[in-house]
Amino acid sequence: MNAPPENRIIAIRPEPGLSATIAAGRAAGIEIGGSPLFEIRAVDWSPPSPGEVDGLLLGSANAVRHAGAALAQFIGLPIYAVGASTAQAAREAGFEIAATGEGGLQTLLDGMTGRRLTLLRLAGAENVPLDPPEGVRLMERIVYESSALSMADALASELREGALVLLHSAAAARHLGAECDRIGIARRGIRLAALGPRIAAAAGKGWGEVRSAQKPNEAALLALLQDMCH
Repeated sequence: MNAPPENRIIAIRPEPGLSATIAAGRAAGIEIGGSPLFEIRAVDWSPPSPGEVDGLLLGSANAVRHAGAALAQFIGLPIYAVGASTAQAAREAGFEIAATGEGGLQTLLDGMTGRRLTLLRLAGAENVPLDPPEGVRLMERIVYESSALSMADALASELREGALVLLHSAAAARHLGAECDRIGIARRGIRLAALGPRIAAAAGKGWGEVRSAQKPNEAALLALLQDMCH
């Protein structure tokens, strides 16, 4: 049986994250459709000398996937990963994991209080500002960017009938709103489930409902979906 339109769930994140979200939903008994509004592209970057840093700080598996050949020179340095999927991507690339967070990069950094570290943060062009504790220094390199795509006709048709859309980034929130306004899709017929309050705020006003996951991870987002659909 198909879900009623207001409970139709659609993820719009880029691949391969889109397929991962759909699979995670299926494992939890949640049917999630997908239509990416973004694609991830590598950005040329100049790595520092490996001797200048004590470890790598990663906020997304995309940093591992798109950092290119330059990443290999840092193998042997510990990885501080925002979550399990990012840690797994780094592990598959040959790195050892020093710490895996659960509540975002800032929480992960806060746990380093009292240590003296220089960390190389490999990030996307859009990223969250961080405030490292005293003794922890960040070097940042942008290694990928998220490029917005025009909304597919099939996705536009689904949204016109009503849907619950997953938002994994502030850029996705803004772009979804801009595309709906450009095409003439009423926001009030669309509900939003965001990975966090900052992302929800970026979506703007006029939606049928906007809620945020209790923690910025996929498990919490799936739990929010369960609640919103029942």
